[in-house]
Amino acid sequence: MGKIVVEKLYKIFGPDPHKAMDMLREGYSKDAIMEKMRHGVGVADASFHVEQGEILVIMGLSGSGKSTLVRCINRLIEPTAGKIFVDGEDVTGLDKRGLRRFRQKHFGMVFQNFALLPHRTVLRNVEYGLEVQGVSVAVRRERSMQALEQVGLKGWEDSMPDQLSGGMQQRVGLARALALEADIMLMDEAFSALDPLIRRDMQDELLNLQEQVKKTIVFISHDLDEAIKLGDRIALMKDGRIVQQGTAEDILANPANDYVAKFVEDVDLAKVITAGAVMKKSETIAHLRTDGPKAALRKMQKAGISSVFVSDHGRVVGIVTARDCRKAADRGEKSLAPIVDRNIQKVLPDVQASELFAMLGGSKNYPVAVVNEDDHLLGVIVVGSLLAKLGETYQGENGGKAERQD
Repeated sequence: MGKIVVEKLYKIFGPDPHKAMDMLREGYSKDAIMEKMRHGVGVADASFHVEQGEILVIMGLSGSGKSTLVRCINRLIEPTAGKIFVDGEDVTGLDKRGLRRFRQKHFGMVFQNFALLPHRTVLRNVEYGLEVQGVSVAVRRERSMQALEQVGLKGWEDSMPDQLSGGMQQRVGLARALALEADIMLMDEAFSALDPLIRRDMQDELLNLQEQVKKTIVFISHDLDEAIKLGDRIALMKDGRIVQQGTAEDILANPANDYVAKFVEDVDLAKVITAGAVMKKSETIAHLRTDGPKAALRKMQKAGISSVFVSDHGRVVGIVTARDCRKAADRGEKSLAPIVDRNIQKVLPDVQASELFAMLGGSKNYPVAVVNEDDHLLGVIVVGSLLAKLGETYQGENGGKAERQD
C-alpha cells in the first residue's frame, strides 16, 4: 500500500450528487449532467496511489478536476464518495477534530497565489501554521529559520512580503509548508503564477530540495513540460476522470487514447526517454584486480563486443578495447591497469536521452556507461541502441509508421 491511496473518489457539486453519480455510471458525460441536472462533476471515479517520497503530478486542462482532486485529499473539499487512505488510515472517516489533528501531522499545502499575510514579516509568515498549532515561540522560530535556510531565504526573515519578488514569495510559501514538518506536501499550481525563468528556477529548487527532505508530493499542474520535469509519475485528467497514469515515458510512448495522444503530441521524446530506458544490459565486465588482458579479451570475444568496461571493487573506473588487450597480451603483460582508458562517460539512469548524443559522438566512439549512485554498472548505451529505442517509440506513437511525420 502506498503512502496515499485513493479509491473510487467522486466529487459532485449540487443538491443531488448521488443521482449524478448514477448518471456517470450509466455513461452520461460531464457536460450532459450539467445540462440535465445543473450539477458539476469535479472528480469521477478517481483511483491512484502515491508512494513514500514520490512526486506525483496530477495534470490536465482548466476544468479537468485536478485542483478539486488535490483538495479532496486533505478534505478541504468534502468528497461525495470514495476512500482516501494515508499511511493506511481512512481520512474520509475522521471527525472534525480528528481531521484537524491529521492535517497538522501529515499535510502542508502550497498555493498558486502565495497566500502570504501582507502585515507579517517573512519569518512570521513561515511561523503562522506553527502558531495556529500552539507551538512554542522558541520551537517555531527555530523550525521556521531552518525552513527559510532550506529554500535559500536566510537573511530575508525580517523583510515584508511586498519587498520580495514573486519567486521569493513562493519560496516563503514553500518554507511555511516545510516548517510544519508534515510528511506530505500538496502543491496546487504552485509555480504557474511566476514568470517562465523564475518558474524554471523554482522547479529546480523543488527538485534539489526533494533530494534533501524526501517528502511525498502531490503537485498540480496544467503544464506538460513541468509535469515531465518534476513528476516521478503523472496522472492525466479530463472531465474529472483520470484517463492515464504512469511515468512520463509510459504516457508519451503509449498514450491510452486519442485525447492523451493529442495532449502530448508536441513533446520531444528525446527529452523524456531516459538512459535507463535505452541502455542494453551489460553482458560482461572486466575486473581490474583479477583480470588480465587475455581474460578481458576472452570476455569480449564471448560477448561479441570490441570493448568492455573495467571495474575496481565494483565501481566502474574505465574501459579497455579488444585491440589494446591483444597488443598487451602479445607483450606478455598480466595486468589491465596500463591499458585502461579512464576517460569515459558515465550517467545515471534518469539522464535524458537528448544529453546522450554528444557523449556518444567522441572520436573514440566508446559506449556510455549507465551506473547507479555507487558507480556500479547497470548497462551500456551505444548509438545503435539509442537510435533504435527512439525509432521504436516514434513508430508506436504513429501507429507503426516508419518515420515520425513532423
